[in-house]
Parts: sequence; structure tokens; C-alpha cells
Amino acid sequence: MTARAAIILAAGQGTRMKSSLPKVLHPVGGRAMLDHAIDAAEALGCERIVVVVGDHSPSVRAHVVARLGEGAVAVQDPPLGTAHAVRAAEAALAGFEGEVIVTYGDTPLLKASDIAVAFGGEGVTVVGFEARDPTGYGRLLLDADGGLEAIVEHKEATPDQLTVTTCNSGVMAASASLMFSLLAEVRNENSKGEYYLTDVVELARARGAATRAVMANEDAVMGVNAQGELAQAEALFQSIQRDAAMARGVHMPAPDTVHFSWDTEIEGGVTVEPYVVFGPGVTLASGARIRAFSHIEGATVGADAQVGPYARLRPGAVLGAHVHVGNFVEVKNVEMGPGSKANHLTYLGDGSVGPRANIGAGTIFCNYDGFFKYRTEVGEGALIGSNTALVAPVRVGANAMTGSGAVITEDVPDGALAIARAKQVTKPGWAQEFIEMMRARKMAAGK
Repeated sequence: MTARAAIILAAGQGTRMKSSLPKVLHPVGGRAMLDHAIDAAEALGCERIVVVVGDHSPSVRAHVVARLGEGAVAVQDPPLGTAHAVRAAEAALAGFEGEVIVTYGDTPLLKASDIAVAFGGEGVTVVGFEARDPTGYGRLLLDADGGLEAIVEHKEATPDQLTVTTCNSGVMAASASLMFSLLAEVRNENSKGEYYLTDVVELARARGAATRAVMANEDAVMGVNAQGELAQAEALFQSIQRDAAMARGVHMPAPDTVHFSWDTEIEGGVTVEPYVVFGPGVTLASGARIRAFSHIEGATVGADAQVGPYARLRPGAVLGAHVHVGNFVEVKNVEMGPGSKANHLTYLGDGSVGPRANIGAGTIFCNYDGFFKYRTEVGEGALIGSNTALVAPVRVGANAMTGSGAVITEDVPDGALAIARAKQVTKPGWAQEFIEMMRARKMAAGK
């Protein structure tokens, strides 16, 4: 296979987003749109990836450097159009002799499978799509043999050309030598004084080079320029993820209410009830049941485990097989062994819960002293009484118990019972006398 490279354009100002966050760093499915574009380039087998950024967005540059290294950055300054942006990547691709594809940092739904057909052709290949509403898009004008004759911008199209629904996505591929040779001939003799990538088609045909169009789905090539379009892209992404999950055998009685992340791994046989949110880094094994209104991020849920309703699993939560985490329970950085349970109103942070241990309602792992985090370890088969505060670092041994309302500050040996609460004092009749006194006082006050 011929070597491949990708140039991802990410230098736009993104002013229509009306946000301090650069446009290409806005997330879809919990992942920056730019990362989706890089993912696609990597999946295409591109050995070189160059992201064109603007001086106005140092955070975009930093994002690219953190993922791909300094050599993957090219700067367009000042911004003078799409052809100018692609030329900005020429130095970064010096010596590269394979094929180059131009994509965009604001097309989060574009997958490698959508555009792989752009490689391997002679001359210049443009990715097009059939538009439901072509208004505003450049039109691809094809000859009788299906070759690409020209790209005409909407505002410059004739009435007959405006009837064409085959539109330009902006994605283009060619050999690196041909691409940069053609770009050197692009001129800015237009109303905006910019250098347009679309002019490459006409220049290629003038040389006698082949020009063709390959088609992608309209939704796949959707670009995001404003918050409304970002919401549309998110909705499309979620629809794709839900359909894929159900095709694998995931049961969702109300799929439109379930929110997936870009990397959610969910096996067939999982049940997901309504209004569940999966953040990044979630893995769910077959037989797990995620009950309504639960939020899961950075967590692993084992086979036949139950979570929720109204539960929160934070990063580092690892639930073994048959674990139960119930309503209003929060788990963070805790491994729960097979068959363990925490069914009600509990916070488990930084520690471990052994197999078949039972955590009573109102239990708190007191893991933070304002400066450092500490671990709590609950042994196999232990029983933690309701309303127990376990002050870390502390260990409750296997088959040990704590009395309800205990504040445990010292290790509890295996098989022991720990009681740590004040002795109860009962005063007969005191409550009745108090009630009668206060009622009389209230009546005297006329209330």
C-alpha cells in the first residue's frame, strides 16, 4: 500500500461558537472534535499526520503537541483560505512521497471507512455527498463518465447548477507531489482575496490530470460551526452508538434517553434502563444491569452486577461479578469484590471491598484530610453497620463487623466486632414533659 499522510485543518477562528473554548476542542461523545479527526487519520493508516493551527489558539497547538508531538503542528498565519492552510503543512511533509488526504478538525462524525475510497485513484479525488438541502454548499459537477469537471460555489452557480444535489465535503486526496504542485498555482483573485482549495480541481484538469468524486454519507461529513450544529452532531453520534449497542444485544427500553461516550465498551446482554449517562472510560460485562438515572465514568462493571438507580461510579471504580451498588451510592477508586453490596446512601472512595462484604446504609469512607487521600480496606465477608464512618487509613478484617453509628479509626481484626459510639442514656418521661411545656408556651404566645 502506498504511504499515506493526512493534513487536518484546524486553524479556523470558530467565532460562531461564541465560546472561549476553541471550536475544534469542543467535545462530541466526550471527545474533542479534533481528536475524532486524528482518530480517523490514524485508522486510515496515515504514517504522517499534520494539524494546521492558528496563532490565535495556543490551546489547540498544545492539544496537538500532547497527542502527536511538535512535528505534527503547522501554523497558518495569517489565515488566507483553505488552499493557503494546506500549503502551511508542506514543510512538515517535506520528503513525503505518498498520498495526502485533507480533512477537517470540525467533522467529528467522519470515520476512516467513509473516506478510505479517496485513496488509490489517479490525480485528484474529492469526497462528495448527496445533500438533503444543498443550499450553501459547493456543487460537484460531474461529466457523463462520472469524472469531476468542477466545483462551483453556491453563490456563483447558475440556476441549472443550483439544481445539483451532489455537494462538496471539502475532503480531498492526491499524491503529495501533485497536491503541493497544484496548490502553488492557486490564486486569490476572488471577492474575499483568499486561496481556495476547490481551485485545485480546475488546475488539475488543465494539466490533464484525472479528477474524480467519491461519495460519503451526508451525516458523516457534517461540519460543526455553531452550538446548534454541535448539538446536532452529538445527537447523530448518540444515535449511531445506540444502534450499534442494540445490534450487539444490549437491551435499552428507552434508548433515546441513554448517553454514550466515544469509547464506551458494552457487551451484549447488558441492560441499560432510561436516563443513564456513560462518561469516558466505561466497560460493562454481559449480564450487568444499569438502572435508571445512573452516571458512570472511568469505571468497570463486571458480569451480572447491578448499579443504581441514581448511582454514581467515578474513575477507578471496579465492580466485580454480581456486585450490587444501589440508590444514591457513589464509588470512586474502589475495587469491589464479587458478590459485595452497597445498596443505599453510601460514599466509597479510595480503597477496596472484599468479596461478599455488605456495606450498610449511610457508610462513608473518610478518605481525605484536606491534603492527602488515604485508603480504606474492607475484608471478605465483612459487615459494615449502617451509618458507619471509616476514617482512613483503616482496615476492617475478613468476616469482621462494625456496629451501626460507629466511627472507626483503628483497624478491626478478622472476625471481630467494633463498636465506637457514645453510651445511650434514656430519661423516662422527659419527651412528654417537654412537649407539654412547649405547647403551653406556644398557646400563651398566641401562636
